[in-house]
Amino acid sequence: MSGLIIEGIYTAYDKADVLLDVSIAAKAGEITCILGSNGSGKSTLIRSILGLTPPRQGRIVFDGTPLVGLDTHKVVASGIACIPEGRKVFPKMTVEENLHLGAYQERSNTVVKQQLEKVYEIFPRLKERSRQLTGTMSGGEQAMVSIGRGLMSSPKLLMIDEPSLGLSPIFVKENFNVIRNINKLGISVLLVEQNVHQTLAIAHYGCVLSQGRVVASGTATELSNNAEVRQAYFG
Repeated sequence: MSGLIIEGIYTAYDKADVLLDVSIAAKAGEITCILGSNGSGKSTLIRSILGLTPPRQGRIVFDGTPLVGLDTHKVVASGIACIPEGRKVFPKMTVEENLHLGAYQERSNTVVKQQLEKVYEIFPRLKERSRQLTGTMSGGEQAMVSIGRGLMSSPKLLMIDEPSLGLSPIFVKENFNVIRNINKLGISVLLVEQNVHQTLAIAHYGCVLSQGRVVASGTATELSNNAEVRQAYFG
């Protein structure tokens, strides 16, 4: 299967395991969501994939390439980009300067220019404000910059960590529409979220993490109808 395959990973900080025998498959071309409350292990999973906190056991394979043991820049070079939690823009740089940082591994100016135009097609507002300092923008606009920066590397898989965090309901809805449209361009998405309603509305498949273990998985419809998931998240 092309896409991201995670098999039986255990990831620890010091000697305490945070992820315990986690297995997840994210098919190419789909939106796969990882649901879970704070402390469930979602961010550790992202760090494991990126090689920032490598698993002590298990394997992670992306499009046939084993990732465990690779340096983070090589994981990114394999076609994976990450939109971090809290956006993490550079406030004293312009929108365009922030976007250019996403293409730091691309040596062709022509390719960078083409990618920039694609980002501006997705986010016309960023083109209008390309020379504005990012720190002077609203949270929703900074979220656009963060996602746009991730797209600058022409990723095959875009990992997005808590895109609804700290945003107004209007921007949350807009953000999820953007994620759905990015996926329609053929980019796979791994969406890590607590906002269950919005996430399952756009995801194809998902897993629920609790205390470092996968406690439920299935299609978005199956998760919506899962009694335990409904009780935990829908009340």
